[in-house]
Amino acid sequence: MKQHLGRQSGVQNVEVSLIDGKVEITPKDDGQIDPAQLLKATYDSGVTAAEMDMTARGRIVKDSSGSLALEVAPNRSFAITPNEVSKGLEALADTPAVVTVRGQLFKKPAGKKKADASTPLKLLILEIQKKE
Repeated sequence: MKQHLGRQSGVQNVEVSLIDGKVEITPKDDGQIDPAQLLKATYDSGVTAAEMDMTARGRIVKDSSGSLALEVAPNRSFAITPNEVSKGLEALADTPAVVTVRGQLFKKPAGKKKADASTPLKLLILEIQKKE
């Protein structure tokens, strides 16, 4: 699995802990990792992912439907699943403020063996780590 994930575009380093059942992926400096591709590569390597968490830095924007998203690079953003924590970001929408958040992009549905790759990943904000 380490080699499978390490070959993905934008990946600098992959650390696997069999004891904890966790994989930590460090992006290259350009930060252009596609989480959906990482999830697919995980399943392609024969491993089932239980969840995918990420820490990211970016601006809070509103998408065309008025929903919040975390823009991590030009033309690269993650839709945010509304919850109590994400309400604290609403005032920052479409401002120059930069935030660092920890969130969950994927959680394996109960009873299903494989993730539905056609479902877009949405970021569930777990913690706002820093507002700049």
